[in-house]
Amino acid sequence: MKAMMKQMGITQESIPATKVIIEQEGKRIVITHPGVEKITMKGQTSWQITGEAQEESEAVSFSDEDVHLVMEQTGKSEKDVRKVLAETKDLAETISRLS
Repeated sequence: MKAMMKQMGITQESIPATKVIIEQEGKRIVITHPGVEKITMKGQTSWQITGEAQEESEAVSFSDEDVHLVMEQTGKSEKDVRKVLAETKDLAETISRLS
């Protein structure tokens, strides 16, 4: 089968991934424990993903305590902290970006 695929110009590569995130307007799909295959055929690449999928709402809110914690850790203003939190939706990543 591999020889036949190679003869047809098709290559397949397994990608070691721990999580796949598909972002959509207002929500995202998170696939944990994914099996990811990269398939190239006639110069075009496609991806095959299998795994456990969950839909998540983009509406992630952080408490004032969370915001103040990041402000203390980074020395940044509340406005700056809230802006980066809205982008990352993750406290640790926000602290990392602002530090």
